[in-house]
Amino acid sequence: MADYAKLLEAGLAAVAGACRVTRAVQANMQAVARIVKDDKSPVTVADYASQAVVAWALRERLGGELILVGEETSAFLRNPENAGHLAATVEAAREAWPDVTEDALLLAMDDGAGDPHHAAFWTLDPIDGTKGFLRGGQYAVSLCYIERGLPVVGVLGCPNLARDFSAPVDRPDRHGTIYFCIKGEGVYEMGADEGGEDPPRSGRPPKSGGAPRRITRLAHREEDPITLCTSVEESHSNFDQTGRVMADLAARGIKQREAVRIDSQAKYAVVARGQADVYLRMPTKKGYQELIWDHAAGALIAAESGVAVTDIEGRELDFSQGRHLSKNRGIVAAPPRVHGELIGAIGRVLGAG
Repeated sequence: MADYAKLLEAGLAAVAGACRVTRAVQANMQAVARIVKDDKSPVTVADYASQAVVAWALRERLGGELILVGEETSAFLRNPENAGHLAATVEAAREAWPDVTEDALLLAMDDGAGDPHHAAFWTLDPIDGTKGFLRGGQYAVSLCYIERGLPVVGVLGCPNLARDFSAPVDRPDRHGTIYFCIKGEGVYEMGADEGGEDPPRSGRPPKSGGAPRRITRLAHREEDPITLCTSVEESHSNFDQTGRVMADLAARGIKQREAVRIDSQAKYAVVARGQADVYLRMPTKKGYQELIWDHAAGALIAAESGVAVTDIEGRELDFSQGRHLSKNRGIVAAPPRVHGELIGAIGRVLGAG
């Protein structure tokens, strides 16, 4: 059996480094854009630098074979026409990897071409929520260790999400948060600034003087209104069907607050900590399949807090099918009682055509 505490320690160090890299790029987007003559280049540079830093950090701490299923490859950066992007990516990676070279960075990028059918592997989204990143909003660095089709170690970096639960979730915070867990041991939150060289070595907080705190999703009381947390980008979910589902609940007397709209897997964290009650992702078209790195860490984080996470038909998410959740449709995450109401409403809406 894998040493999950050791895997978590490595994952925390990797994501903390990636958060430092992405935050530095986001703070200097205009300078990066000038270097590579492309307004969208900052997210490209941050994406590649984040993945390279994560791969390097995992290999440095774990040694041996690294099986990482990442979103990016080195092909773009190896193209001589993109030399400016490569130089900017190396410079960005130095925020967490001081002695990185172009060759070392490209080799680290190639580590992300792992086989998702392996018995155990890491999956990574180096920047989940690229449009949120570009507009200065919420985004996430999402890393998860999957064993025999089950997420077992999750680390979710939310560089712009405040630890203060009273702060508006759509307002960027300069410190950020990291969520981490081992399956069956609960989920913890720490400041992204606190995920340094020696992060906690297990899913439990340090015995003394430690920053992490446990996140537990409280049961939702029947008389309380519910809050939907949904995407900013309408292309990410079927907003029409989502509206009909929420209207069905309203017609049955379930009160609702104004929806919260943010990008990325930060939505899972927001539901886990109770600032919203529902994350609903309705498929945008027939046959659409979600990618595993878009949900693995976030779904595990939410589930470990006490949130029910399934697809829109109430089935457990199946991460054993390769790069896609090919046996699932959409996503529903909510406290158990609310989750049951949602599955019923979805069935009625889809059944009515």
